[in-house]
Amino acid sequence: MSEPIFLNAPLHDKLWGGGGDHLTEYGFDLPSDHVGGEAWIVSAHQHGQSTVENGPFKGQTLGEVWEQHPEVFGGHPADQAFPLLVKILDANTDLSIQVHPDDEYANQHGEKYGKTESWYILAATPDAKLYFGHTAQTREELAQAVNEGRWDDVLRTVPVKAGDFVYVPSGTLHALGAGIIALETQQSSDITYRFYDFDRPDKQTGKLRPLQIDQAIEVTTVPHQDYPTQPEKIAIQDGTYTKLVHAKYFDVAKIEVNGTTKLEALKPYQIMTVIDGSGKLKVAGQDYDLTKGQSLILPNDVNEFELTGQMTLITSKANK
Repeated sequence: MSEPIFLNAPLHDKLWGGGGDHLTEYGFDLPSDHVGGEAWIVSAHQHGQSTVENGPFKGQTLGEVWEQHPEVFGGHPADQAFPLLVKILDANTDLSIQVHPDDEYANQHGEKYGKTESWYILAATPDAKLYFGHTAQTREELAQAVNEGRWDDVLRTVPVKAGDFVYVPSGTLHALGAGIIALETQQSSDITYRFYDFDRPDKQTGKLRPLQIDQAIEVTTVPHQDYPTQPEKIAIQDGTYTKLVHAKYFDVAKIEVNGTTKLEALKPYQIMTVIDGSGKLKVAGQDYDLTKGQSLILPNDVNEFELTGQMTLITSKANK
């Protein structure tokens, strides 16, 4: 099918959403009782699936299309889950200090995928920071600091601003800090081990959320390893194409267009989200309106496409 698949995102309330309403800037309607947090803009995960807004699959979940029409995605083994999950996160307060396991550990504990992720920083307050990595040189040193609550001694922090990109492999101790809005591209996994949650009670139970300190210590990379990325900016007609990361599980890039540009589609399928501006997408001679916050998938049959307008998009494809 030479037609883009537009997706509608499920929303997730999070403690750290804390009343933030920045998701409305990306076209999401927040119910009056919504505290903010995450929009799962491209998801076939069981904890929240995107639904198709157009075309022959309208009303179906992304997971249903993936399972029933593998040809749309270039074909895949019957037991393979849709590999990626893309979110927009509105961190009104600090996220919990956490870590995610790799595939091998996740498989041993009943999960399909581990979780390697990445963040494109959409917006950040002047003092915004990430919690990223630790200073411990041995697992014993890390465990002692965590069990004694000496977070200031062991946590690394990194200042961030809009336009920054951060690659977060499994095993990396991390958290988004308050005042950050980020687009997250990750493996399709919801497995998280919390080290520390700033002693915040769950809004429904009034109790502190459970921590998984033993598992977190077990899967954390020690000593910490940075994985710096080197964005590669390429001039295209009326814009730029910036390769943000080429990694084991996914590629992520940024497209900026001011005018009209034609591009070859990524294979086996391409995910795109408009993060700023508006315009039109042309596929197989058909025009589609694009506005800020829209997400779509270009299926395997699409070989090229045209973008017209003044807008910025984050695009990705699965590598495994």
